[in-house]
Amino acid sequence: MPDAIQLDGESLTIEAVFEAAERNAPVSLAPSAVERMQTSREPVDRLAAGDAPVYGVNTGVGLLADIRIERDELDQLQLNVVRSHASGVGSPLARDVVRAMMLIRANVLAKGFSGIRPAVAERLCDLLNRGVAPMIPEQGSVGASGDLAPLAHMALVLIGEGEAEYEGAVLSGAEALARAGLSPLTFHPKEGLSLINGTQAMLAIGCLELRAGDILAETADVTCALTLDALRGTPRAFDERIHQGRPHPGQLASAGRLRRLMEGSEIRESHITCRRVQDAYSLRCAPQVHGAVIDALTEARRVFAIELNSATDNPLVFGGEILSGGNFHGEPVALQLDFLAVALSALAGISERRIDRLVNPALNEDLPPFLAGHAGLESGFMMAQVTAAALVGENRVFAHPASTGSITTSGNKEDFVSMGMASALKLQRVVRNTRAVLAIEALAAARALDLLTPLRTSPWLEQVRERIRSVSPPWTGDRVLSREIAALEKLIAEKGLL
Repeated sequence: MPDAIQLDGESLTIEAVFEAAERNAPVSLAPSAVERMQTSREPVDRLAAGDAPVYGVNTGVGLLADIRIERDELDQLQLNVVRSHASGVGSPLARDVVRAMMLIRANVLAKGFSGIRPAVAERLCDLLNRGVAPMIPEQGSVGASGDLAPLAHMALVLIGEGEAEYEGAVLSGAEALARAGLSPLTFHPKEGLSLINGTQAMLAIGCLELRAGDILAETADVTCALTLDALRGTPRAFDERIHQGRPHPGQLASAGRLRRLMEGSEIRESHITCRRVQDAYSLRCAPQVHGAVIDALTEARRVFAIELNSATDNPLVFGGEILSGGNFHGEPVALQLDFLAVALSALAGISERRIDRLVNPALNEDLPPFLAGHAGLESGFMMAQVTAAALVGENRVFAHPASTGSITTSGNKEDFVSMGMASALKLQRVVRNTRAVLAIEALAAARALDLLTPLRTSPWLEQVRERIRSVSPPWTGDRVLSREIAALEKLIAEKGLL
C-alpha cells in the first residue's frame, strides 16, 4: 500500500498528488490543520450574524456582490452558489484527475484561511478514501474566479447531488454517498463558495501531466541514442566540455545521459575513423533541445509546488478579519501549462525529424528505404512516419497559448481571465501525441539496429531494445503497427524504456 498522506496545507508534493490520484493512497487532515480551520471559522460565524457586508457570506457573488442576503437565507445562498455554478459540459474528467482535484482542494482548505468547518475538508478525504469520484465535465472553466464549474460539480456530491462513480458504476451523488457509508453535508455560510474558488482542476491536470512530461523528456534521450547509433552518428557533440561552455542544467543532464547511454557501442567503434564531421541538428543538437524541455518542466514544477500549498479561494480569513482578493486567478498556472505544451511539442518535433532520417532514403545511405525488407513490395515504416508527422502537426495547433485569449465574464466584473483549464486540456493532448511520436521513433530505431547486426549497440541500449522487442517482435514483413505503437506508448508511460 502507498504511504498515507496527511494534509496540513503546507507540505503537499506533486509526488503525493500522484500517489493519491493513481495509487489510492489514504488521506487525512493533520491535527494542526483541523485546529487552524476551527479557529478561522469563528469570525465567519460572527460576521455572518452581523450587519457588515462580507462578500459571498451575506452578499451575492460576482456582479451581484452588492446585493445583501437575509440571515435566514445564508445557507441557501451557499447551496445556490454550488448549484448555479455546476454548468460544465463535455466529457467527464478522468478519475485520476478528479481524485487529484479533491486532494489539492482539501489541502487548500487545510491551510486555515478559508473559514470553513473541518468537516467539509474531512468529507473530501472521505470521498478519496472510500473511492467516490464525482463526475466532472471537462469544459466550462475560464480559470478565474478559479475553476468554478469543475469545482462546483465536485462540491455537488458532498451535498448528495450531481453524479459520482463508485465501484465502477455511475450513480447519483446521494446513492454514491449512501453506498460508501457517507451522509450528505449541509453547507453553512461561505462553505459552498470556498469549495469552488480556486485553480485545482487545471493544477490537478498540470501535476499529472508534468510527471508524464518528465518521463517523456528522459525517454527522448533514450530514443535519440538509439537513432543516433542506428544512423552511425557520432556522440562527439555530447562531449561534456561543450556543454559546460553553456551550462543550462537541462542541457547538461541530457548530454550526460546521452553519453552514458552510448558507452561501449560496437556500432560506434565500427566507424570511429569515418570522415563525417557533424550530424544533422536533430541528432547533434538533441541536448540543447531536450535540455530546454527539461528546464521548462523544472520551472513548471516550481510553480505547481507553490500552488499546491496556496490559499486560492476568496475571501480569505486572517485573524478576525475577512479580506477579498484574487488568489483564485489561474494566470501563474496557465502560463506554465501553455509553456509545457510548447516545450513538449518541440520534443515531439525533433523526434519526428529523427524518424524521417531513419526511413528517408534521401537522408541515409546505410539503411533500406523506409526500413522495409523488400522495398516496393513492402512499405515498411513509411506510414509510421506519416503518423508521427500528423501528431506533430496537431501539436502545433495545441501549442498555441490559451492564456492569451481572455474573454470577459460575469457582467464585466471578471474582465480578465486566465483560460488555464483550456491550457490544461490542450496539454493533455500534447502529452499523448508526444508519447506516440517517441514510441514510433523507438520502433523505427529498433528496426534499424536490427539491420546492422551482427554489430550491437551499447549494453544500456541493448537492454532498451529487448524491452521494445517484448511488445514488438522483429520485422518479418509489413504488418499492422497500430497495436505495437499503442503497446509501446503504454511501456513508455510506465517508465519502461528508462
